[in-house]
Amino acid sequence: MDIPRRSTSIPHPRIAAAALALLSLGTAVLCAQSPAPDLSPQPVVSPLGPIAPPGPRDPALPTLWVAGDSTAAEGAGEVQQGWAVPFADYFDPAKVNVVNCAFGGRSSRTFITQGIWDQLITRVKPGDIVLIQFGHNDAGALNDEPPPPLRARGTLPGLGEETREIDNVLTKKHEVVHTYGWYMRKMVADAKAKGAMPVVLSCTVRDIWKDGRVERGPGHYGAWAGEIAKEADVPFIDVANMVADQFEAMGQDKVHALYPKDHTHFDAAGADIFAATVVSGLKGLRGRPLAKALSAKGEAVVADTTGWLRLPRPADPGLPTLFLVGDSTVRNGRGDGAGNQLGWGEPVVAYFDPAKINVVNRAVGGTSSRTYMGQGHWARVLTMIRPGDFVMIQFGRNDGSALNDTSRARGTINGVGNESQEIDNLMTKRHETVYTFGHYIREYVEEARAKGATPIVCSLVPQKIWVDGKIKSEKATYAGWAEQVAEAENAPFLDLGGLAARRYEELGPAKTDALFGDPHTHTSAAGAEVNAQCVIAGLKALKDDPLAGFFSEKAGDVAAAAPP
Repeated sequence: MDIPRRSTSIPHPRIAAAALALLSLGTAVLCAQSPAPDLSPQPVVSPLGPIAPPGPRDPALPTLWVAGDSTAAEGAGEVQQGWAVPFADYFDPAKVNVVNCAFGGRSSRTFITQGIWDQLITRVKPGDIVLIQFGHNDAGALNDEPPPPLRARGTLPGLGEETREIDNVLTKKHEVVHTYGWYMRKMVADAKAKGAMPVVLSCTVRDIWKDGRVERGPGHYGAWAGEIAKEADVPFIDVANMVADQFEAMGQDKVHALYPKDHTHFDAAGADIFAATVVSGLKGLRGRPLAKALSAKGEAVVADTTGWLRLPRPADPGLPTLFLVGDSTVRNGRGDGAGNQLGWGEPVVAYFDPAKINVVNRAVGGTSSRTYMGQGHWARVLTMIRPGDFVMIQFGRNDGSALNDTSRARGTINGVGNESQEIDNLMTKRHETVYTFGHYIREYVEEARAKGATPIVCSLVPQKIWVDGKIKSEKATYAGWAEQVAEAENAPFLDLGGLAARRYEELGPAKTDALFGDPHTHTSAAGAEVNAQCVIAGLKALKDDPLAGFFSEKAGDVAAAAPP
């Protein structure tokens, strides 16, 4: 018998999810998918029968719907619980309905083919939000799965339009099976058609560890989920990596205690961690659609302010990775060219061979060398770095801002010395010690090396500011300071600012205007391409180019930069 809860749930059996597939291939340590342990026998036909999913408590209010598997569905209680059960506690029932339609054992395919999705979507109205999270069970067998129990719930891998026709051993009906992407796209499109906001989630984390790191996913389901959201232009909450970061900070022993039954299904405390993470992701959505519907518990959750950026992770864990860290001149916004502005970190990817190296652009707009660290971006990169990787570092454009104010508080002290200043940060409301630009760049270099990576320091790309027919030089400030740190640390230095300035001057003011998407700072796609070519030319000009063995055929067309 189901126990009544504040979050309305479809009655369901307590059954297993299959193997996890999450977004981070870069930190994945296991690549083979194995069946999840069973919780109880699974019905082979639609479990709903004549019973329709419950509707919202108050039809006049907006509704937050959850579509998923046993990791979200109502479970056995304290020892095994889905995250969408405590999730309701983060919202005010007088302002929003929370309806948990997750159903154990279902894949994206069987959630649809068994009629659960149809019964959910018929009740969705404009203004609702539909959370969609699948992948655990999609790697199962499409049809035959000896020995019993038979499931017939798998989907074809990938995002394409491939199909396979089967005579389903469970339903005894002919069926056309599609890809994971096809089923997920259908749910997203259906929700959009009803005037609702679909939000795609990556899966929950399994309690599987190697070398102090938790599994972030065998398979590709997390990456596929992110790509589906990107293509459909709908929000994506990377639950897998957000929780994995928390788990690795907690440590293996404490996390293991959250999984008393098996490595897939967590207890009530674990469910609450996942629920809070989903709430954090929702609070970070642009426009904050649920800002006024939170309970006191929901208000206390810190919003994830960077999820909307969809920062990439290494695509192939078997390859070395070049990480790019910097500001909006490296990656502007989502890196999609919006507003005719694009950083050089996007086009530079094509100059490297993807069969030899991953190029992961983790730059975040608006950051300085100080705030990229202070906001936690660098810490996330450090969790991904492995011996043999590379880190290209470019800051300076925002370091000249105020050290302390109520808007950005991102400035650094001028120079490369050891000076510091104590402040009570007006924006973060925390006490902070602010250091010099050079101090922060040294930290990047030293911490990258401590992880076994090769740091490469770049001078900042120039602004389109002309002085006596020349691009304004920043050699006396941030460009020069970056070079001084690189020299002192015996790290490769790429004078990207000088190389780009020379290209702009060769083109002249009129042609250079077309390289910018704003008056003088952010490049257009054409300008980003020019700067990317300068990166490659500068690398080739290094005496010992650490990336020489990883260039693509396209890089062959770029000559090494001539001495200034």
